[in-house]
Amino acid sequence: MRRLTRVAAALVAIAALTLVAARLGAFAGGPPADLGVRDGRLAPPSMTDNSVHSQAGLWSGHPRSTTAAIDPLPARGDRDATMAALADAVAAQPGAAIVERRVDYLRVEFTTRWMRFVDDAEFWFDPAAGVVQVRSASRLGESDLGVNRARIEAIRTRLAAG
Repeated sequence: MRRLTRVAAALVAIAALTLVAARLGAFAGGPPADLGVRDGRLAPPSMTDNSVHSQAGLWSGHPRSTTAAIDPLPARGDRDATMAALADAVAAQPGAAIVERRVDYLRVEFTTRWMRFVDDAEFWFDPAAGVVQVRSASRLGESDLGVNRARIEAIRTRLAAG
């Protein structure tokens, strides 16, 4: 019984230390260096199964080009109206912080409440296609359990309702 008590106490201590480390930013990671729009394309999808990308098909041969694929967001009027509505929809999401805003581009960091994991999302108004191209990826880990896809779909729903 005494051994079981020690094991339980050790597990509680490990859980508490993990939560403290997370709250101090140990699981935040740093933003990728390749974010932004280059030659009409957002950065490629992640190499792991933790991202979504409306331009995934442009990265032929990428191992996640199929699993990361998601539809772009529809425009809501002209570029300025679309980007304003998008900024509002993004800001309504839990943990959202817009870190870069241009007339045709938003870069957003989404931070989870407890463990402080950070996902990077990019939204670019593609004038040739008349849509908003999107990329969203977790900084750390192999899988995001569908969080990025669900978040982009929630933003899509909010834009449609708005």
